[in-house]
Amino acid sequence: MTETLTPDLCIIGAGSAGLSIAAGAQQMGADCVLIERHRMGGDCLNYGCVPSKALLAASKAARCGASAKKYGVDYQAPQVDFRRVHDHVQGVIAGIAPMDSVERFEELGVRVLQGEGRFSDPRTVQVNGTAVNARRFVLATGSSAFVPPIPGLDRTPYLTNETVFDLTELPEHLIVVGGGPIGTELGQAFARLGARVTIVEMGSLLPQDDPEMVDVLRQQLRNDGIDLREGAQVTQAAPEGNGVRVTLRRHDEEEGLRGSHLLIAAGRRPVLDGLGLEEAGIERKNGVLVLDRRLRTSNRRVFAAGDTAGGPMFTHVAGYHSGVVIKNALFRLPAKVDHSAVPWVTYTSPEVSHVGMTESAARELHGEVEVLRWPFAENDRARSERQTDGLVKAVVGKRGHVLGCSIVGEHAGELLYPWIMAVQNKMKIGTIAQMIAPYPTLGEASKRAAGTYYTPKLFSNRTRRIVRFLARFG
Repeated sequence: MTETLTPDLCIIGAGSAGLSIAAGAQQMGADCVLIERHRMGGDCLNYGCVPSKALLAASKAARCGASAKKYGVDYQAPQVDFRRVHDHVQGVIAGIAPMDSVERFEELGVRVLQGEGRFSDPRTVQVNGTAVNARRFVLATGSSAFVPPIPGLDRTPYLTNETVFDLTELPEHLIVVGGGPIGTELGQAFARLGARVTIVEMGSLLPQDDPEMVDVLRQQLRNDGIDLREGAQVTQAAPEGNGVRVTLRRHDEEEGLRGSHLLIAAGRRPVLDGLGLEEAGIERKNGVLVLDRRLRTSNRRVFAAGDTAGGPMFTHVAGYHSGVVIKNALFRLPAKVDHSAVPWVTYTSPEVSHVGMTESAARELHGEVEVLRWPFAENDRARSERQTDGLVKAVVGKRGHVLGCSIVGEHAGELLYPWIMAVQNKMKIGTIAQMIAPYPTLGEASKRAAGTYYTPKLFSNRTRRIVRFLARFG
């Protein structure tokens, strides 16, 4: 006999968005059902943010000896035991997993159903013989690695972010297809751990970021020994011996490239198949859900959040979407999404962070803008730590409003916070320029960059004349 549940909210997917919505809504008094077909915690915990940052931490440790030389400190060459690196990554995941576990959410009062959730009609989801008739539904099924249609790839062994962290032996030569955040982070991590790495990118490295910032990272990747192939397309893949072989087309010329492992990091796409969207009356176009700004699908009882919504695919966006969904689904408030102040960080060394508009986007929309810069090379903390390869670059509108900011350098993600507030709250540049920044800190670079907005007027001939005039009065 089929069991029927009638909760206030049914969430399909226990990743970042689904867990946030379920925990928040349940503690606010809503009755919630959470459906997950695979692993609690979703992509972020198991295949994304957590394991990649854990791997990057290991790769930074492997670079300590090389970095210490500039301080007059010498270490022996590192001995990397990649099995222990693997265990470290898995240990970090295991340490966080209890916060996302079935047990924790059941303790909160959430009914967790493990299995495939699928709509059978616009108001019912079926899972393992249980029918869920909820007042509202949320699709939070996340995203999966996009695998490009490369001839021969279907018979070639390859890795994605969902399998690469299972490796227990360091690749001899890792070929990475894709020069976005995932490709650059993992490529640099494996290179610093001792692998030979080639990154192949059809366009330019980190195409969503400011080219001036990317130039700094590009040089460091080359210093790490990474072979960058930008403007190159993979036209063929095939197994070869114990490894793989890919054919690259670049500048109308083709060449073969052999590696021990192949990592596909060519982007992500929402997971939407098998959900019964047609039965639920939910429209999608070009592989993406059709949503309004309240994150509602064409079936107004059904919302989407996180990567499933098809917008910026970041864990922090999933958290932001969670608040929008709860306001709409529980409180009937017409909350709308606004992605104009969504920040992002690529956690390479140096890091690359951004919020708001890039210089090119701002000029296209606003015409005349002012670009403010302050290099890490002119920051005393960066100089004392010999981490001077960095830059703060802010874009300001005609009336002094902060339109965007990009930072490249160590701790660029942490340094972005005041600029996020400025963009989100439509603040003027004077707020950052006038803050009292503790000395010596890297954050002082933001104040210095902001201060350059006033430099032409502050040290002008007009100011000099005023000072000399006032001096006459004693």
